[in-house]
Formats: sequence, structure tokens, C-alpha cells
Amino acid sequence: MAPLSHDLIQRLHTEARADRWSVPLPVFAAALAASLESVQARNPGVKEERSAQEKYVRGLHLEDLALACACTAGHEGAWEHVIRELRPVLYRAADALDASGGARELADSIYADLYGTEERDGQRRSLFRYFHGRSSLATWLRAVLAQRHIDTIRVQRRFDEMPDAELPDLSPRAAPPDLDRVRFVEIFHRALAAVVAALVPRDRLRLALYYGQDLTLAQIGRLTGEHEATVSRHLARTRRGIRAGVAERLRSDEGLDETEVEECFQCAVDDPGAMDLGDILRKNSAANRSNNGEP
Repeated sequence: MAPLSHDLIQRLHTEARADRWSVPLPVFAAALAASLESVQARNPGVKEERSAQEKYVRGLHLEDLALACACTAGHEGAWEHVIRELRPVLYRAADALDASGGARELADSIYADLYGTEERDGQRRSLFRYFHGRSSLATWLRAVLAQRHIDTIRVQRRFDEMPDAELPDLSPRAAPPDLDRVRFVEIFHRALAAVVAALVPRDRLRLALYYGQDLTLAQIGRLTGEHEATVSRHLARTRRGIRAGVAERLRSDEGLDETEVEECFQCAVDDPGAMDLGDILRKNSAANRSNNGEP
């Protein structure tokens, strides 16, 4: 694989605002090269064609990739940013996985692995080495959390079924997340947000009241002047329309075939953050207010 041009790397380094975290150009270039290498097995065209390589790296979440580089290097400001901005995301995902709060311990344990408690050849082995920028850092972390939650349940089930004399080794290991799952969750979330944004205001209002504010059907009916059965019928119709709209966008905008569309939906079901309509609606509402010049 031919290396990326120096000029391109410099432009991407600037777009990533890598100087914000004092990420040197060679370190960022190495991260881009690692990302390219990780995708080659699934898409040989990226390895062979310079234009495909450039298209690929331009499509990465560059700011998140630079942030991951800085955290791997131990940049204090970058770590403070991750904890401040991403810990709430992980906690919301953890609570969605386990309402009793049991998954929060898993969420906290991820930070130790991100920092790198294991050393090899004198270097910390950070979980960030598996992040290549194909999805946002928030989506990637939710995927890591979801996979670890599933692994914990599987281990516990095996443990419950084993005799006391045969205890398994439960020492934690930093396993790489499923990269296809991460990519599918990211594009599903993008398609879902676009479909929700395109809804007529009345349908979006019902969704916002139901998923964003947790109102009952009766309460929504009183606000919209509809019978609660009518509200329920409209919500069901809107959900069906959203599913069909997302599937169409995955086919037309993302180029997925039918099997990949179904897999994309399944990955989204397994990742609670991807289908958080309340969060999507709140962001949509905030964007609309901003566009209208409202505070």
C-alpha cells in the first residue's frame, strides 16, 4: 500500500484539530495508516487504489481519532475531555443495558483499559489501539460496553452451569470490539436521525412527548386533542414509517444489500444508544432552535 501524501496528511491533521491535543503529525499519520490497514482485509480496493484510500481517510471521524491519539499518549487535557464528555454517554448506555445499575461498573472498567493498565515492551497497551475512526468515539465506546455486557452474561451463565470444582478464569481482557457492528450502528444512527428530522411536525411531536418526555398516551392525547387510541395508532404508524424510511436510506445512501440492512437493524437493537429516539429528538429540537436563532 502506497503511503498517503504528506500534503493530505497535513490537511487531515488540521481538519482533526490535532494541535488542540498536541498530537504530532507523525503520530497522526501512523493512526491514519493503522486505520487503512485495518480495513484492507474487508475491502481490498482501499489497498490498491489511491483515490479509494483518500476517500476512506477523508470519511473518518478525524477529531475523535486525534483525541484517541492524545489519550494514548497520556495528554491530561484529552483525558479530562473524554471523562467529561463521554462518561455520561457510557452511563446512559449502561443504564439502558441494566436498569439496576449493574452495568455501570463495566462502564467504569473501560476507562482503565483505555488508559492501559497492561504494559508490553515498556509501553502501555491502551484499548484505544482498536479505535480507527470509522465511527464516532461515543458510538465505538457504546459498542465496546454492549459487547462486554454480553460477554459478562455469557460467562455468568457458564459459571452457573459448572460444578464448584471447575471455576473459570474471569480475569478481564481488553478484547477488540466488533468493527462491523460499530460501523453498522453508526450508519443506522445517521439514517434514523435523518428520517426523524424529515417527519411532519405532528408526528415528531407525538414521538417527542412519548419517548423524550415519557408521557402516557392519555397525557399526549390531552395535549394534542386526540383520543389515546388515536395517539397509539399514530405512533404505531409513525414507527412503521420510520423503519421503512431507515431501511430505504440504508439501501440508497449507504449502499447496503438486504442482508446487511437486516444485520444493521440487529446491531442497532443490540446497542441501546443507537435507537435512543428521545436523544435524537432532543438534538433535533436543539438544532431547530439554533437554526431559528432561538437560545
